[in-house]
Amino acid sequence: MTFPVASTRRTVISAIRKTLTATAVATVVLAGSAACGTVENLSAGQKLDRAFDELGKERSLSFELDLDTDAATLKALDSEAEPDERMPDEAAELFADARLSVSVQSRKPIEQSGEKDITAMAVKLSGPDGALLEYRVIGDYTYVRVDVEAFTRLSGAPMPPADELPDSAGAFKKLLEGEWIKVATKELEEAGAGMAGAEDPEGGEPSAEPTLDAKTQKKLTKALRQVIAQEVDFKTSGGSDGTEHIKATAPFRTLMTELLDELRPLAEELPPGTELPTAEDVKDAPNEKVTADFTLKNGELAEVSVDLAELAENAKVKKFALVLRVGEGGKTTAPAGATEVRMDELMEGFLGGATEGAFGEEEFAQDTQAW
Repeated sequence: MTFPVASTRRTVISAIRKTLTATAVATVVLAGSAACGTVENLSAGQKLDRAFDELGKERSLSFELDLDTDAATLKALDSEAEPDERMPDEAAELFADARLSVSVQSRKPIEQSGEKDITAMAVKLSGPDGALLEYRVIGDYTYVRVDVEAFTRLSGAPMPPADELPDSAGAFKKLLEGEWIKVATKELEEAGAGMAGAEDPEGGEPSAEPTLDAKTQKKLTKALRQVIAQEVDFKTSGGSDGTEHIKATAPFRTLMTELLDELRPLAEELPPGTELPTAEDVKDAPNEKVTADFTLKNGELAEVSVDLAELAENAKVKKFALVLRVGEGGKTTAPAGATEVRMDELMEGFLGGATEGAFGEEEFAQDTQAW
């Protein structure tokens, strides 16, 4: 069981920065592409550009990501699979109701924030019966709570009841009981660095993330604009309450094929490790139209919904969308009654006390692999 929040601050901040960077590129492309088309496209592109620009200026943000679907639809996705490979009912119910929520506060605008600028962060993965995993990074501490029982039901890897564990299980027992624990964030980062070092026999510092130079970015943006201007249709609709919808629609396989055709001449200029899909990879992809629906409230981005139902190529799949909701980040506070533990104490409890008399060697090996 790898502790789930090692180096969480760095991981989440990196993800947020990448999201904002990708979003910025996307809106530049959309706005520029729209300018090549109709008046409606131009207006839509400008509105999206302004909305995303304002998003990056905020010092606190919240995101919520979920699937707009139901358990029956998820099971229909693999209805033609072998019986033992189909999605279990419990997993389908979880994913249908699962939500990932993230809230961040920073001293600087989010688009300019680095790791040291973040003052607080909260992440929560929720299921139909409440929070499955929750952690908060505040000041020098990371606070964690896990619904171990729910995770074990889904994984099929049972863990011993907390009241059956010996005292030597210590902090791990608290975790199994679903209580809040807190660990010094520095300890988590050191543990994460230690595990990364174990995977890297040379033990060197991680290399900087590859980036695109300005010249390549310009070529890339121009190539993407040309394709999007040809293939993407924009529709704008508004209401009397300040809510406006901008829908961008395109045939999936055609869009992907033409985008890749434009990108391949630039392949040698892309960062190392970037591997573009081949024409063979996308030739069998469905060519149904996919729509991204951007909801603006008084000019600010409130929600993005991408309708994926048509890509399922299954008549039973009627409602299947990926939804991202955006809002102002609330204040993240430390949970009351959290037990402070050391990282080594937590791992000793898992590797030692939790296994004394609770598992045979074979069972323990299987269960730890599953976790």
